[in-house]
Amino acid sequence: MSDIAGTKSSLTWVVQISTALLVVLWLFPTIGLLVSSFRTADQISASGWWNSLFAAEQNVVVRVADPDENRVQNGDVFVVEGNLFGEGTENEISVWGTSSREIDAYAAGETADLGDGETLTLQSNGDYVWSGNDEQISGRAQRVFATAVSPPEFTLENYEQVLFSGNATDSMAKAFFNTLTVTIPATIIPIVVAAFAAYALAWMDFPGRALLIAIVVGLLVVPLQLALIPLLKLHLGIGIGKGYLGTWLAHTGFGLPLAIYLLRNYMVGLPRDIIENAKVDGATDFQIFTKIVLPLSFPALASFGIFQFLWTWNDLLVAKVFLIDATGETTVMTNQIVELLGTRGGNWEILATAAFVSIAVPLVVFFSMQRFLVRGLLAGSVK
Repeated sequence: MSDIAGTKSSLTWVVQISTALLVVLWLFPTIGLLVSSFRTADQISASGWWNSLFAAEQNVVVRVADPDENRVQNGDVFVVEGNLFGEGTENEISVWGTSSREIDAYAAGETADLGDGETLTLQSNGDYVWSGNDEQISGRAQRVFATAVSPPEFTLENYEQVLFSGNATDSMAKAFFNTLTVTIPATIIPIVVAAFAAYALAWMDFPGRALLIAIVVGLLVVPLQLALIPLLKLHLGIGIGKGYLGTWLAHTGFGLPLAIYLLRNYMVGLPRDIIENAKVDGATDFQIFTKIVLPLSFPALASFGIFQFLWTWNDLLVAKVFLIDATGETTVMTNQIVELLGTRGGNWEILATAAFVSIAVPLVVFFSMQRFLVRGLLAGSVK
């Protein structure tokens, strides 16, 4: 009975486990990026995102309050009191020091002798008492190196800094809308053009149709990098280079072979009786295309739309070549993140936030239209 068609394979569990592992591997970095985008720089450097719900031990460098504004005279000495982390915090200090070479010189609650009667006492909760004479308790505040256990902390400051900080030319929010300006037309235009071409190659009989289909299949393997320089020279020659129009046309040209091939395979699989009955009833090819073929081809259209949107949204190479702007007015998100890497190489919280802002829209598009993806990819595979 094992050879009967339709029976359940004994390896079904292997397929299911493999699929689950692939889903986990795909979601793992995405969740990590999301969690990291809400963490502070100190927490990211101290522990991995999977420890974000637990207290973490980290080394901190903090200065006490400004002595010129906060000192109080007590007899012959001046005193500055306060908390290193601010009131209401739950940090717990284990060891501390006044020098970067000896950050564990004292335990919590001990008093450091700074010389000439100047002392500093630090409690485990961050409370401190700094005392000395008039000259010692003035000017620059005393620096403290401490090893503290900090509770989990999440913040929206990363998103505020990424989306709204800076001037109008370097804001991630502006780059977000610039990317939408590139992506939406660069997705719609090839779908419209490819739909007409796919219908013609699928249902219209004309000389050279087989040759055109072969050319479309051949163009699928042409490397993107091979056409960049010739296409840029063409755009510059006709005056549409270095702008949105040139970028839209470039993405359209690079996306059309896959779009035509995918849509043509799907349209060929549509029932021939429907097309023939419409022609018998006197419908023109345009009416058949718009009222019958196009609605029935929505899964294939959505499938290519997902691919084209994700590719265009995440593109850097085409934007670098065809969207050159020294003022930054047309900077897209991928280029903006590269600039953040160059200027903020150590601020991982900013990079994590910028990266998640960049992938948020593709995730929404994919999950909202993924049900059409398999149907579109299997177009023409079964008759």
